[in-house]
Amino acid sequence: MANVLPYRPKAGEIPTSPGVYRFRDGEGRILYVGKAKNLRARLSNYFAPLHTLHERTRRMVTTAASVEWTVVGSDVEALQLEYMWIQEFTPPFNVRYKDDKSYPYLAVTLADEAPRVIVTRNHKIKGAAYFGPFPKVWAVHDTIDLMIKVFPIRTCSDSSYKKAMATGRPCFPGQIGRCGGPCSMTVTIDEHRAIVDDFVAFMSGGDARFARELTKRMNDAAAAMEYEAAAAYRDKLSAIDAVLTRSALVLADDTDADLFGIAEDELAAAVQHFIVRGGRVRGVRATTVDKELDISGPDLVDQVLQRTYGDAAAADIPKQVFVPQLPDDAAELEQWLRDRRGRTVSLGVAQRGRKAELMKTATLNAQQALILHKTRRTSDYVARTQALTDLQEALGLPEAPLRIECYDVSHLSGTNVVASMVVFEDGLPRKDQYRSFSVAETTDDTDSLYQVLTRRLAHLDAPEEQQPDGAPRRRFSYPPQLLIVDGGQPQVAAAARARADAGHPEIALCGIAKRLEEIWLPGDDFPVILPRTSEALYLVQRLRDEAHRFAITHQRTRRKRDITTVLAEVPGLGQVRIKALLRHFGSVAALKKASLAEIAELPGIGPKVAAAVHEHLAVR
Repeated sequence: MANVLPYRPKAGEIPTSPGVYRFRDGEGRILYVGKAKNLRARLSNYFAPLHTLHERTRRMVTTAASVEWTVVGSDVEALQLEYMWIQEFTPPFNVRYKDDKSYPYLAVTLADEAPRVIVTRNHKIKGAAYFGPFPKVWAVHDTIDLMIKVFPIRTCSDSSYKKAMATGRPCFPGQIGRCGGPCSMTVTIDEHRAIVDDFVAFMSGGDARFARELTKRMNDAAAAMEYEAAAAYRDKLSAIDAVLTRSALVLADDTDADLFGIAEDELAAAVQHFIVRGGRVRGVRATTVDKELDISGPDLVDQVLQRTYGDAAAADIPKQVFVPQLPDDAAELEQWLRDRRGRTVSLGVAQRGRKAELMKTATLNAQQALILHKTRRTSDYVARTQALTDLQEALGLPEAPLRIECYDVSHLSGTNVVASMVVFEDGLPRKDQYRSFSVAETTDDTDSLYQVLTRRLAHLDAPEEQQPDGAPRRRFSYPPQLLIVDGGQPQVAAAARARADAGHPEIALCGIAKRLEEIWLPGDDFPVILPRTSEALYLVQRLRDEAHRFAITHQRTRRKRDITTVLAEVPGLGQVRIKALLRHFGSVAALKKASLAEIAELPGIGPKVAAAVHEHLAVR
């Protein structure tokens, strides 16, 4: 038996967010559902050496053929979703866990003379109305504490209630205001039953009429200058709002909806399809799409919906479908869905409330899925080899470019210019060899690229530096097979001049223009168009994006350090005001050009401090 499972994800692929994970067998059946506050930390336990695992765990992971996960907003949501899916799929390896751990419910004992509200794990109380399940016991108690402020129903035990009714002395919870039942002598049994009915109605659907009535009473009391009564109604309204603020993973019981979270870039998209039935997330379907054409977000939504519902049964089409943005033919799509379902279907964008929160969760999962897709594609040796081979053929290179360097320039309105160099070897990033450059004086991006490449290529002919231990230090001496610049014809022409001046025409060169993802070669009037699904274009795009990210990060760090260091020398200027100047002007160079009046206009600066800043920068 191999000691490493073949489907084990790489550590960097698993997010550190809370979520729910699922192990599946070769036929796609869910074997085990679990939750985690930190998915990466939890899943790493399953992929320890097999001989160290418990027998049951070892049997589960060796039976499984894949593992997947769904990110949620909090560990409480992870617990709720885990329970829902255990109930839905009854995974064979969850049987013991489910038997050992039942979830608490809020129950109202409607069969009693004076019904009470309790926390219980017993699902067989005769005549009781149940609400839940709740993720933890404290969550039920918090809900009860809030609700009895609005609906003061009985909370005491049956023995306490009988004793209080027999002696005429309220139970202890009634004495401290935590029980509003008949035993507290504040209401009759009939009045208490009416309050219980309201409590059950509210918990069943979060009836908004209670909030409206309380708001009206609060306003009437305030108008009559009965401020204590108004404050009591205000507190009850706050309690109702707190109860109505539920988890995004639990919607109204009559909610049947599909929600689509989508994350995309120029070449690929990830779709997370959340299936909500009866107000619960019953399943999640994940799809990754390679874009053959450069389609817009609404067009992508159109294609996703057609693909999802094209062969679906009428019963699988819900009443509501929520998407990130509506396609141009939204009305036609909505009618198409109605015809297929045979009943009304609405297509829309979730703008607010719990559905919008659930859409955020779906989108977050789509973003995670897209990152995972790109990471796995990059780490695939066959895909990397294909990318380098395709790039060699497309650019007409004599050999595959095993070392590629990509350059990008970043600036802030023409000031604080920096450039980045990222290095990929064998299709993988070599972050230890990334470099950043500062450009003191420049006319434009092409001049900046010329300066940076001239400086970099000069190192190819420099003598090797010696380290203290005598070993050669090859800091920039390893030559690239391919240089890539971010941009089109002008940027490629500037890089070609630097290459020629450095005397290294053997190094291949190209540029990538972001708008259409075109590849430009020196001296060519037309770009090279790579297929949008090609591994070569994916590799070049990733190089460009990494260079851009690295340049932006360096520029922000340098700009913050630059302005903070200079301004810290100004008397009376603290960190708060330095941050305000940094946000407004962006750099010391821009601040130097500002007039005294422009500096003084900034909130919190004032004429005295502005004068000190202006005078200090003038002498530098």
